[in-house]
Amino acid sequence: MRNSSRKLLVLAATVSMTAAACGSDSNDATTDETPVVTEAIEEEAPVVTDAMEEEAPVETDAMEEDAMEEEAPVETDAMEDAPEADAAAFAVDDGASTLRAGLTSLLQEHVYLTGIVVETAVDAGGDLEGEEVQAAIAALDENTVALADAVGSVAGPENGDAFLELWRQHIGFFVDYTLGEATGNEEMKTQALTDLEGYQQAAGAFFEEITGGAIVADTLVGGLEGHVETLTAAIDAMVADSPEQFALLGAAADHMKGAAMLLSTGIVEALPEMFPGETDSGPAETRTALTFQLQEHVYLAGIALEQAVDNGGDLENPVVAAAVAELDVNTVELSEIVGSVAGEENGAAFLELWRNHIGFFVDYTLGEATGNEEMKTQALSDLEGYQQAAGAFFEEITGGEIVAADLIAGLEVHVETLTLAIDDMVAGNTAAFTDLRKAGQHMPKAALLLATGIVAATS
Repeated sequence: MRNSSRKLLVLAATVSMTAAACGSDSNDATTDETPVVTEAIEEEAPVVTDAMEEEAPVETDAMEEDAMEEEAPVETDAMEDAPEADAAAFAVDDGASTLRAGLTSLLQEHVYLTGIVVETAVDAGGDLEGEEVQAAIAALDENTVALADAVGSVAGPENGDAFLELWRQHIGFFVDYTLGEATGNEEMKTQALTDLEGYQQAAGAFFEEITGGAIVADTLVGGLEGHVETLTAAIDAMVADSPEQFALLGAAADHMKGAAMLLSTGIVEALPEMFPGETDSGPAETRTALTFQLQEHVYLAGIALEQAVDNGGDLENPVVAAAVAELDVNTVELSEIVGSVAGEENGAAFLELWRNHIGFFVDYTLGEATGNEEMKTQALSDLEGYQQAAGAFFEEITGGEIVAADLIAGLEVHVETLTLAIDDMVAGNTAAFTDLRKAGQHMPKAALLLATGIVAATS
């Protein structure tokens, strides 16, 4: 979050050269200072008691059908209230589809925000009182609270509170692991992994209890083992400042797709009247895939920008190149989704369109960093042109099921939210973390609009 015009000048060249290189059909040293320590997380996010690890979760009748009919699902940007619908009428906005997409959004976000906290703390030399570290932790805890609200909305507030403490505790264990890795303290790392194993068992028991066995504890524990393995691998790479960190963080985020599917399927089984539909229906798959890829685009764009600035815009720096490359992996995957429903030619057209709009955001960033209002104005004009082109593109490939004007309105919000986050990054404003999250949280709405039109056009 440093203000450096020179660095951002080189960043612009970095992304422009990468876009040119990707335009075909293709798809240093560890800091010696201590990163984030446990106490800061404990102050920001209380941990659960020892009894939480050893005892069964709160027993409540909240998951009983009669009680649950009276409760409403959590209202968040990622999880809009699901409409009443026949359980057999699968749609992108039925209860099951909405639940799966919402959990996918929140769980993916957990991984990326955790990665941002770790990276920010390492960059700050472990200064836990620094404003940037505290702001990054606060953004992560917003996600934690949103997840707890989601649990509480279907299992009662008491269980929501229990989950909140349990989830915050496991974040603290990841922090302990990071500290052990950064300081070479193998005993601390081992203890953190042991604590994470205890968390996995507690979480498995918790969800089996509140869903009346619809979610099997051992199955969830197996999935949580994957979460720990993938995220600790990414943390190791971050501490070492390895170029592999971005692909590994992406793999950790990708793992959360399965976790969201497991949790949402179990909840739907336990509460079919609240969540009609099927989590594995075609519409649910389409909405979830777009939710994941579009939200990931925002986080990877923010991460790539920050890495380039931190490394002085060095074009040859392997960490910068790896961050930009991971962003382009997401771009290619988005184009493949489009191509799968609209043909390879349209997939290729979207790929070029999407890469161009990323370049326009880079131009905006450069204008903001150098105080070049003309460049900023041109970038915003180019982004308006992109919005018009994208609206026409999707209206065309869906035969009018997606109305250009509706999509353009959504893309305007994408530009507004992401440019606000960029402004804060350039200015060194700690609001950048929560603003980046707001930009990310807008994307599930865009995914719903696109998925609705695509499903209607292909049904």
